Amino acid sequence: MALPFIILGVAAAATAFGGKKAYDGYQKKSEADDVLTRAQRRFDTHKESFDTANELSTTKLNELGDKELAIGNNFNEFNTLVKDMLARMEREGHKDLKLSVPQHSINKIQNLAISATEYLTTVVGAGASGAAAGFAVYSGVMAFAAASTGTPIAALSGAAAYNATMAAIGGGSLAAGGWGMAGGAMVLGGAVVAPLIAIAGWAYDNHAEKALNNAYESSREVSAAVEKMSAAEEHLTNVQQYVDSIYASIIRMHDTFTQHYFSPLKTMHARIVECQDKNIAIDIDESDDIITLIENGYKLAAIMTDVITTPLFKPMIQENGEVLIEDGVIQLQTTSSGMNLLNKEGLDAALQTSESKFAEFRL
Repeated sequence: MALPFIILGVAAAATAFGGKKAYDGYQKKSEADDVLTRAQRRFDTHKESFDTANELSTTKLNELGDKELAIGNNFNEFNTLVKDMLARMEREGHKDLKLSVPQHSINKIQNLAISATEYLTTVVGAGASGAAAGFAVYSGVMAFAAASTGTPIAALSGAAAYNATMAAIGGGSLAAGGWGMAGGAMVLGGAVVAPLIAIAGWAYDNHAEKALNNAYESSREVSAAVEKMSAAEEHLTNVQQYVDSIYASIIRMHDTFTQHYFSPLKTMHARIVECQDKNIAIDIDESDDIITLIENGYKLAAIMTDVITTPLFKPMIQENGEVLIEDGVIQLQTTSSGMNLLNKEGLDAALQTSESKFAEFRL
């Protein structure tokens, strides 16, 4: 008679055990759901913040690049007008016309002008995405490389310019351990996709224990992604601050250059052409005014050129002192997090010097 009670007791215990396991499974599934929900919410919040910072950085770099390209194009036209005017005045008998501006300063201005012109043709003309933003990064490091190697900046244009723009300027994609910045836009790459895959993948496992483990693993991956996004966002904020400072500096100087030197020079050039067409001589006083206008225009252009050609990010330097160039792309220094190393010291010095020179120039 005792056996049925024993069997019933075992069955009851088994039922209780099964119920406990079922409850434990339910609890674990619920916990897994909560972990994933919190992770997804945390990820989405930081991703939205990062995307906003990324878009703003791209916009600012494009604006800076557009302005620098416009300035370079103006320099090209200014230089062309100067050469033509001096040649015309020399034909008029003004043989002793000489500029006091150092030739190396004029060469730097000309190199920037040629570089901008070729870049506009090669990269912008090809419809490359983020081309203007690329120039905001490219122009400085290319000029730095030209000074390092002794190769004129124009020789580093063309295909090299395209490569510099399209390459992973940010030190490579996240998947490669860097921060991709092709065409001026930073990308997250595989490090952001991975947590999403992990979050989605756990649902296909019917075992509560594995589901919970997978949920916590996904949460850890999200935390790693959030940490990278936070670091990148801070980096982007620093980049934006320098881009704003550079833009504010060159736009003030460019307005003065256009109003007081470039536009008057075009007017003078048109008058000289008209005078020569009508066989009207150019007097000595007018030639002195022209030389003064040209010299001051070059001086202001030189100040702008120094700012524009200061690298935004630090290039890698070889033992021989030259910039490291691989496959036509200048290699940039990166932080331990794989992000481009801002050229803070160089930019601070260039901005401070330009502000000081511009203030004296206006006096």
